[in-house]
Amino acid sequence: MTARPPATARPSASTGPAVTDGPAMSAGPAAISGPAASTGPAVTDGPAASTGPAVTDGPAASAAPAASTAPTAPTAPTAPTAPTAPTATAEPAASVPTDSAGVGSTFAGLGSADHRVVDRRSQAGLRARAQHAARTKAGAAVDPRFAHGPLAVVDADQDGRAVAYCVGGLVLDVPATSLPALVHWTLTEAALGAPRLNPHGRDADPLLVLTPAACERYGLPTRLSQEERLAGRIPDDHTAVRQLQRADWQLTRRGLGPWARIYRPAQGGRRQCVQLCVPSWDALDARVWHGAADLPPAELARLLGTYAQRVTTPCGSTAVTGLELMTALHPPTRASEPGADGRRHSEHNPGSLGTQPVDCAPCEAPDGHPLLADLPRFHQRGPAEMLLEEAYDWARPLTDAECLRPYVVGIDVNLAFGAAANGAVVGLGAPVHVRKPAFDPKLPGSWLVDLSHVDLSRVRVGKEWTRLEAELLPSPFTPKGERPDGPAWYATPTVAYAVELGYDVTPLEAWVRPDNGRYLDAWYKRLRDAYVTTMADLGVTGDLPPEEFLAAMDGCKQRDEQMAIVLAAIKATVKGGIGKLRERPRGGGWKPGRPWPALARPTWRPDIRATVISRARTNMHRKILALAAATDRYPVAILSDCAVYAADGRTPLHVLPYTEDGRTVPGSFRLGVSPGMVKHEGTQTTLWAEGVREEHGDDLNLARYIKDGRVTAVDGGE
Repeated sequence: MTARPPATARPSASTGPAVTDGPAMSAGPAAISGPAASTGPAVTDGPAASTGPAVTDGPAASAAPAASTAPTAPTAPTAPTAPTAPTATAEPAASVPTDSAGVGSTFAGLGSADHRVVDRRSQAGLRARAQHAARTKAGAAVDPRFAHGPLAVVDADQDGRAVAYCVGGLVLDVPATSLPALVHWTLTEAALGAPRLNPHGRDADPLLVLTPAACERYGLPTRLSQEERLAGRIPDDHTAVRQLQRADWQLTRRGLGPWARIYRPAQGGRRQCVQLCVPSWDALDARVWHGAADLPPAELARLLGTYAQRVTTPCGSTAVTGLELMTALHPPTRASEPGADGRRHSEHNPGSLGTQPVDCAPCEAPDGHPLLADLPRFHQRGPAEMLLEEAYDWARPLTDAECLRPYVVGIDVNLAFGAAANGAVVGLGAPVHVRKPAFDPKLPGSWLVDLSHVDLSRVRVGKEWTRLEAELLPSPFTPKGERPDGPAWYATPTVAYAVELGYDVTPLEAWVRPDNGRYLDAWYKRLRDAYVTTMADLGVTGDLPPEEFLAAMDGCKQRDEQMAIVLAAIKATVKGGIGKLRERPRGGGWKPGRPWPALARPTWRPDIRATVISRARTNMHRKILALAAATDRYPVAILSDCAVYAADGRTPLHVLPYTEDGRTVPGSFRLGVSPGMVKHEGTQTTLWAEGVREEHGDDLNLARYIKDGRVTAVDGGE
């Protein structure tokens, strides 16, 4: 039998599992065991694997996978052991020519036509697999249930033969001839999925990404009609949906759409669920994933596999995935200690958000929330009625001295919302209302307090009182940078920053959360590691001095376009995950005052979102003050995590002073790759800045267009 051409995908260097959910399937101990996953065919690394092993699906198979002795993720005490799937048996193999490295360039003796495994590797893939083999020999744990990675991209050739491209350049022949059979094969023989991120969580469901050819192979449309796009699914009477129903498979309420879950109710603690992704149905948002949907199957498997291993298996938009990652790292339930009868039960997992949603405080509720149903129809709430913690969107005219400088330079904070989430103490339970409370900076909540007396012309920077030009600075208390003129609702970090600046605060009332914790720390660390690792793939590491860092950043995204897409997806996961904590209603005939689906989630927490954004804004302001106090340099525009300064040169080094030993102003901006540090966003001339402001008005935010200088649309939001 002739082998197919080698795949060009190369494996990523890091591993990591993912968690998704489905209706009627709890994240508690009863559902944390993985599906009836098989160990799959044995696959070896290195030159010795030049001949692909043959695989049969009969019970007589006897060769156990090489990784079967590796430790597996812990399971719930009541979960039964997953059955072992058919294992590989050897068949006579033809001689295989090798290259100078001793690695087979063609494959023969691939075994059964039902289950053929082809290890297709490029030179880059060979190096990566050699590194993987070295890590394995050094003691890295490999879970044999998920030997082929978290996902596969399923494609079909002109003859209708289906193949699955897996992470690491591995390609599996798919014997399934229908969609129900494909789901069954995935759960029983494909060895796809990922181990849980938390001992109390559950293993990740396998993800199948269907190419247009695979859609045709399994009776699905390659594109959705306009009506189907608006509905977000194909009709429930479609042939493929009926096939699934006849085979006793179920779909979630969102049906069979761009992202779909196909499942059966968990039995005996064993979860049976497969996630589908259909890129040709616009599953991969082009604003985040760019041209990923058009990549060849092997390259798409590499890209999505890298994201899945470093972040989590995608289960929807990056915003949805970011939210699911929070739950995966802090499952709502855990198995209790054995009772008198020796049995365990599901109980609340400390540090999580639990299984039930909690009501927000009235001031934290967005417009249209059921808590506000009694307000007059056209009532506009002001700062004293609602919590308004949003990112900066502030700009001012350049001074005469700044106009004499030839350039405006933008600096951008890396993963600003992620850095703000790190160490944030957030509420875990319901809020408690308090009248005339004493402010406690360690107690998360919302505070009604008057901060109009805070004067930025005289503030405490570090431990010293400092005089500054207040008219050149934004207020740290409002998104538009305007000084407050009376009592308003603020999250704890904003009020704490007023105290840090040297001013007393006297709250009138508060909604506080005594049950609290650092819920987002593990989430931040996971995404930080993914971000830093991907930046290293692009040639930017944390040990570079400022000049070399700027040089490495220049054009880094062109070095590996696929890793650049992974980087964009990681950043969108951070930002979208925080935004999803206050998801608003989206169509469906919703009316103000009525609940919408997101309110039923324990992760619908506008107070947590407010805390993170408050920290991000005050972190930015703190660094701005430190730079102004030390250098008398003030920003001319700020948009979220980007600040623009007038400068005498084109790089951030003309804004941020560095000493000969590589130090900059303590407490201010630092160039570097880590979250919270800054990079170069863009540079334009001062003539450009004055020209666009003259054309579009003084309200134009230069930070929005500093990257490429093109003013494409003037709007009021990021």
